Amino acid sequence: MNRIMKTLTGREGKKNDLLVKMEAKKSGSVSVSIESKVMSMYGDQIEATVRETLKTLGVKHCRVEVSDNGAFDYVIQARVEAAARRLYDIEEPGCLPERKVPRRKPGKERLRRTRLYMPGNNPSLMYNGGIFGADCVILDLEDSVAPAQKDAARILVRNTLLSVDFGEAEKIVRINPLSSRYGRCDIETVLPAGPDTILIPKSENARDIRDVEEITGEIEQREGLKNKTFLMPLIETAAGVLSAREIAEASGRVVALCFGAEDFTADMGVSRTRSGKESFVARSLLVIGARAAGVQAIDTVFSDIKDTEGLIESAREAKDLGFAGKGVIHPSQIEPVHDVFAPGIEEIEYARKVVSAIDEAREKGSGVATIGRKMIDAPIEKRARKVLSIAETLGLIDKTG
Repeated sequence: MNRIMKTLTGREGKKNDLLVKMEAKKSGSVSVSIESKVMSMYGDQIEATVRETLKTLGVKHCRVEVSDNGAFDYVIQARVEAAARRLYDIEEPGCLPERKVPRRKPGKERLRRTRLYMPGNNPSLMYNGGIFGADCVILDLEDSVAPAQKDAARILVRNTLLSVDFGEAEKIVRINPLSSRYGRCDIETVLPAGPDTILIPKSENARDIRDVEEITGEIEQREGLKNKTFLMPLIETAAGVLSAREIAEASGRVVALCFGAEDFTADMGVSRTRSGKESFVARSLLVIGARAAGVQAIDTVFSDIKDTEGLIESAREAKDLGFAGKGVIHPSQIEPVHDVFAPGIEEIEYARKVVSAIDEAREKGSGVATIGRKMIDAPIEKRARKVLSIAETLGLIDKTG
């Protein structure tokens, strides 16, 4: 038993969450008291979940008080386990809920127009994360989680990955930096639950990526995980920007570089503006570094959720610079960003003409094609085929064109 005798986890009065107060005892077995708005219907189930979780964790004597506001079983398990770990030495892997979500093989090349951030200590937001249509959902253990709650959040994120179906969205977990006391624990806890990708904050050099790769590989081998976890470095400093290509090439698991404007402007000692002019050069360098390494680049978030016009302007600029998508902080930002990154009718029609001209030229045994007075070379063909591929993926055209 640890020195701490009492603790509490969770959030009182928050939707789909609960507050757990736990007091360690040396004898007297387990006592559980519950307050819940759904006491008459689910009181027995809540108590059974609490007791079963403690039994699995090997806790035989304690007092537990629960204030419930509609929490699902996997949330109750997470909150109880987090409290128990503060009071007792718990053997790994703790109390894992049964996996309810099928493992899907992640795709390295896929649409990443939007990556939606969800606080890792908020079960209500994470539960609904898959219904908004974002290409990527990020369960965040870093900036949106207070230090005192990071241990509880990583258990909740683990249970969420096992219990909540995010559909076709890429499941990403943003860990804390390995240089902090939390980073390695984040990976150890969440990786066996099967996130598609780990978002690595404050990436400044290749070593930052290789360290995460090494830990990730060890856990995958130990746990017998078949799918390799992808890595997505988040670049947020001047040093990181200048090492963009080195970071992107540090591991074959890297699928994209992301830019973080808030920390970057703080690092530069400048204010962040609506136009983003203060980070224009940095974002351009990041795109160049990413493309040189053959991976995607994803732009920073647009932080004013009520300024849709500004969001669209920012997304258009990002697309023009070569980014494949943007970060979003609210579901209302998803559709405008998707609209910007979807190929337009004129873009699709031109791509069709390019591909048709190339195919016709090759049928005639010629390696050169033209549209009007313009010669179609390899880069133009490559860009046209990519446009048509995205249009097919989005259902804007069928495979026959």
